[in-house]
Amino acid sequence: MATQTAGTKVKAIDCLHFIDGQYVPSRNGKTFANINPATGEVLGTVAEGGREEVDLAVQAARKALKGPWKKMTAHDRGAVLRRIGDLILERKDELAMLETLDTGKPLWLSNSVDIPRAAYNFHFFADYIRALGTEAFQQDDVAINYSIRRPVGVVGLINPWNLPLLLLTWKLAPCLAAGNTTVMKPAELTPMTATVLAEICRDAGVPDGVVNLVHGFGPDSAGAALTEHPDVNAISFTGETTTGKIIMSAAAKTLKRLSYELGGKNPNIIFADSDLDEVIETTIKSSFINQGEVCLCGSRIYVERTAYDQFVEKFVAKTKQLTVGDPFDPNTKVGALISEEHFDRVNSYIQLAKQEGGQILTGGKRPESLQQGYYLEPTIITGLDNSCRVVREEIFGPVVTITPFDREEEVIELANDTHYGLSASLWTNDLRRAHRVAGQIEAGIIWVNTWFLRDLRTPFGGMKQSGIGREGGMHSFEFYSELSNICIKL
Repeated sequence: MATQTAGTKVKAIDCLHFIDGQYVPSRNGKTFANINPATGEVLGTVAEGGREEVDLAVQAARKALKGPWKKMTAHDRGAVLRRIGDLILERKDELAMLETLDTGKPLWLSNSVDIPRAAYNFHFFADYIRALGTEAFQQDDVAINYSIRRPVGVVGLINPWNLPLLLLTWKLAPCLAAGNTTVMKPAELTPMTATVLAEICRDAGVPDGVVNLVHGFGPDSAGAALTEHPDVNAISFTGETTTGKIIMSAAAKTLKRLSYELGGKNPNIIFADSDLDEVIETTIKSSFINQGEVCLCGSRIYVERTAYDQFVEKFVAKTKQLTVGDPFDPNTKVGALISEEHFDRVNSYIQLAKQEGGQILTGGKRPESLQQGYYLEPTIITGLDNSCRVVREEIFGPVVTITPFDREEEVIELANDTHYGLSASLWTNDLRRAHRVAGQIEAGIIWVNTWFLRDLRTPFGGMKQSGIGREGGMHSFEFYSELSNICIKL
């Protein structure tokens, strides 16, 4: 059953589990509502899975490890992965519509970033697996050592709601390329594109049981069942830091391998010698794209004092030009926040900023013309120091703080004064300063004079409480495969 959504030409879908090649309801018939964040209306129903559904999915994945998938050559697996990417592009319009319905993000963003990147993730790893090699060492005339790579086994993929298909495919593509089987658990707030992805995998030739999908919640639900299951060998999780700690505790009982991309409170460092017009154009994106619901957003903006007033004036003026509204309107730049609960949480930080002595230069409220849905104006706050909660805690919404600095050493200390360490941006035309400062920032990825520019061969992940491990290129295979060394005595 599907429901027609006003203002669109696509139908939202009711979401079932996908286990052993078939869509199935929950054994107990339980469902929950899928809400459109742009309107607050019900899009459809989602099967609510628990331990029973997870166990069935894990059994199917465990069985599939010994089936046709195991016997496929890297070339053949690569062909399947490429076909998945092709099918994603063939269904691009449908997937973009579903992603926008689920998340509230502008349709142009789903069309230009989320869906094309999801397809590219599969195309990239389809090619990469064919060129993958391992090490070999000759131990004088005594022995030859060489390594072989094999799948980890059954991998649980737990996905967030902000970039649902993009981030799920970023996990699934290398997971399958390495020969694993999987049980996916998408965020309960954004189930639709994951549900379609399971069908695409089947249509592309993935054998039954290799890709499974269980919907549900976290604690005492599908998420907890997946992280605690003794036959799951590894968990890849993208999401909030507190949840990551809970998963780590649950996974410790069976010593599961873990890969985490967690929260961020990322600094955006702007020196006075940079091109301010270029800086502002990119900073608008790094602050407010996807409603600020991006782990990599530069939510702490530090500006050298000699350029501070000019930057603030231009940045505020540019922010006021952003259109907040209907995600299906091509003129909309900022859509709806993901849920009422999240809207209230982000709004609470704006109220806290006022209590902490901050000045709201623009935004800070719901647009008067939008009384349905979870909309919030892009918000710029000044007057807060690094001790304030609004500066220290991840808000995950269209809210940024701006702070002046005087010295290079000072801003490095400010940037590193956080328990997060996911990303950072640095703006300067001084080549020596760029290298000097970038090398001292405690973050997994540092962009210089850009933001969100990714080469999928490079390591991606966070330091401190922003994550564990790295993904991308060979780094993905270090997680999704096991290495054995074979020593041959001559």
